[in-house]
Amino acid sequence: MFSWLATRRKGVLKVQAPPEWGIEPVPASHRILGFLDYFVLWGDLGIGLLVLLTGSFLVPGLGLPTAIIVTVAASAVGCLLLAVIGLTGSDNAVPTMVLLRPALGLRGSYLPSVLNVLQLIGWTIFEFLIMGYAADVIGKTVFGFSNTPVWTAIFALIVVLMGLGGPVGVVRQWLEKFAVWIAVGTAIWLTWHLLSTVDLATLWSRPGDGSLPLGIAVDLVIAQPISWLPLVADYNRFARRPGEAFWGTLVGNFITNVWFYLLGALVLLSAGVAQEPKGFVSAMALTAGWIILLILLADETHNAWADLYSASVSVQNVFPKLKQRWLIPILGVVAYLIAVALDITRFENFLFLIGSFFIPLFGILVADYFVLRRRRYRVDELYPPADKARRMGVVNAVGIGAWIAGVTVYHVTNPLTIRAFVPLWAANLPQWTTRFGGSIPSFVTTLVIYALLAALLTRQTAH
Repeated sequence: MFSWLATRRKGVLKVQAPPEWGIEPVPASHRILGFLDYFVLWGDLGIGLLVLLTGSFLVPGLGLPTAIIVTVAASAVGCLLLAVIGLTGSDNAVPTMVLLRPALGLRGSYLPSVLNVLQLIGWTIFEFLIMGYAADVIGKTVFGFSNTPVWTAIFALIVVLMGLGGPVGVVRQWLEKFAVWIAVGTAIWLTWHLLSTVDLATLWSRPGDGSLPLGIAVDLVIAQPISWLPLVADYNRFARRPGEAFWGTLVGNFITNVWFYLLGALVLLSAGVAQEPKGFVSAMALTAGWIILLILLADETHNAWADLYSASVSVQNVFPKLKQRWLIPILGVVAYLIAVALDITRFENFLFLIGSFFIPLFGILVADYFVLRRRRYRVDELYPPADKARRMGVVNAVGIGAWIAGVTVYHVTNPLTIRAFVPLWAANLPQWTTRFGGSIPSFVTTLVIYALLAALLTRQTAH
């Protein structure tokens, strides 16, 4: 399951961990994943209880017809960007944080690496929380036993073991052979069950209550595929051919992102529960039964696995000598301890906070890699020798400046995150600024600013 190797030497059975590439380019002989592998991987990562919960945030602020339109359109934008950033990883066979070095500078890439570790640990905490809640609901129903910390610990251990197994083994030995097909079958049954039991005509005609602006709803849908942007090249670097990884990522994640967002919206509209993890999990158990909840719970481990594995890779961008076999268990324990210590009931602001940093950041990468460098990075730009790094400057001020501008635009056009900490922030902004949300304006801002400034600087240097 986890692609550990068992060999017999002198009559003794020895177990070896799979290869660990760290942040070095993956050798050509190990770039073996194709379209189906990425279709399964990114399709599976769009399945989960947390995706269902996020979809429930669209309603009742939006009516169901509007929620469908927003989900399809915003998922297309978010998944396209996910596939494009994954393409940079497939081209160069390196993880995401390393790809930011040419645009931000070697040490400039440390800042997004630290932010990425923080957001991935945060996602892992949320995954552990919802797995603990779901397992506890099942435990009380089936065994009459309730102990959320114990259930959370069991699933945290599973996630850590998967992280130690490495991406190729998890995709080919577990997801493709078993897990994704069980999850898809469950999703088909859940879809049929909801459509056959709810009064769809009534839900369809019920208008939204207006509590969720349309632009903010776009940000909420984009948030899921965008949350994978800092991770995507960590997995797509194992691609056999870049085109296969691109299309597998785009199609797989788009299908399940749309599917599970809309399922989450239907669950909330039909059950009428509060928009928070405990209430939503209870509604799922009542709506679909504990067996369906158990299967979705098992599939949730894959999302937490990806978060935990990539958190270790991001740490290695700053500290290359640290080993994943130690980082993954340590980060997993930290996430577990926080998960059982805190009572986190809402996380929309967390999703928006992720977007505010990483959506504009990857506008810079797209401008640098596809516009300015015509899809070509040299090895010494990704791994500059110490003397060259000193000559080039360890921080690219143009990249950092464009990033700051993009983050600022995001918080002007989507003020909800700042409003959680500074209540007067949104009150001082005109209503029209939120019309398009923060994702698209901030991405375009950084792309244009970086492309123009970097091109101008290059021209001046040439003269």
